[in-house]
Amino acid sequence: MSRAGWRLTSDAEEFRREAGPCLAADPAGHTVPLTVAETVRRHGPRALGTEDARFGLWRRRADGPVEAVFVRTPPRDPLLGPMPEVAARELADALRGAGAEGVKGGEGPARAFAEAWTATGGSWTITRRSRLYRLGELTPPHPAPPGAHRRATAADVPLAAAWMDAFAADIGTGPATDHTAGAERRVGYGGLYLWETGGVPVSMAAHSPVVAGQARVAPVYTPPALRGRGYAGAVTAAVSRAARDAGARQVLLFADVANPTSTALYQRIGYRPVADHVDIAFT
Repeated sequence: MSRAGWRLTSDAEEFRREAGPCLAADPAGHTVPLTVAETVRRHGPRALGTEDARFGLWRRRADGPVEAVFVRTPPRDPLLGPMPEVAARELADALRGAGAEGVKGGEGPARAFAEAWTATGGSWTITRRSRLYRLGELTPPHPAPPGAHRRATAADVPLAAAWMDAFAADIGTGPATDHTAGAERRVGYGGLYLWETGGVPVSMAAHSPVVAGQARVAPVYTPPALRGRGYAGAVTAAVSRAARDAGARQVLLFADVANPTSTALYQRIGYRPVADHVDIAFT
């Protein structure tokens, strides 16, 4: 019999099986746990980190259903799905021995986790606010910028990995890492697209595999010298359509609340706000 509270596992198949109804009830809210679990299932427990991925399942009662989940791909910090604040506080206690430098998730659960984590000392601060968007009616930019989109191939992996490195540096999330494997995975399932002019790539966007009817667009990147020309909007519209064509009923993306340029761009092509998230750092 299952027990009340949190149970941790590194088995992605077990996580999806036990958390299935909870995840299916809110695929948008659980977009990251869903895509992390699918990547780990396909590519192994260390596909997204330097240690085995960890998943968590929370039950209010021993005989009750899973009501909350979290994922962690070390060395990255825990990422919380939608959950009651009592579950977030219990999770902080459950993970204390493993250490963490911060937490990510919806603001209510993330704050509750941070307050419990620092209750015996230390402090915390919100370092980033992001907003989850869902695609409504897709409205590609008109007129479109010069060029056209195309699906990336294996020959594009070195460029895509370099641009993913630059994207991670731009947004300042997570430790430095080699993004070659991530670029190869996206090319492998056909989810990476380039916008190019005159045969030269000028912008990039990708979508995650379709899981539980949802896919998430990330990353979207244009080199600094090429920004402001409409390439990002065009390639985002193209990859959003590709995600729908691949079977996604919901196409999602996260945008930095502090970046009005990108948030306005996404809304122009049809994305609408769903929920706010925060990154919290412990000090």
